[in-house]
Amino acid sequence: MGRMYSVSFTAVAVTAQQDFFEITPADDKPCVIHALYLAQSSDAGDAADEQLAIRVVRGHSTSGSGGSAPTPRPMNPSDTAAGFASEVNNTTIASSGTGVDLHADAFNVRAGYQMIWTPEMRPQVSQGAGVTLCVRLVTTPADSLTMSGTLLVEEQG
Repeated sequence: MGRMYSVSFTAVAVTAQQDFFEITPADDKPCVIHALYLAQSSDAGDAADEQLAIRVVRGHSTSGSGGSAPTPRPMNPSDTAAGFASEVNNTTIASSGTGVDLHADAFNVRAGYQMIWTPEMRPQVSQGAGVTLCVRLVTTPADSLTMSGTLLVEEQG
């Protein structure tokens, strides 16, 4: 097993479709996604209930924009810094190249979203393919949501 890292964002106003997470692997260091968590803390009542569609997409060769670039945090404090680049909340989504949907789903905003992939089903991306892996919100929220999220990434190599 490679080194494990956490990429997260906290209390971000989400008003539009976006790439919640974008992972661009380093040379000869493929990345494997182990788990994804999404939550919101602003809409609690029945009247604010809505379903949001998400996708895990691999294949874009150019990064999106409009977000931020958090430092991936090692799960083991003795591990080195991650080689892969991460971005969160890109409101201009990655689009160059041919994107391939690896996972499509939807979640209720009041319940949040938790996905822990089994080993053989984990989405993967490598620099050799010259692409990124994105977790994309494909539904525009009905109103502004205060959202947080975490992506657990294994870097191999």
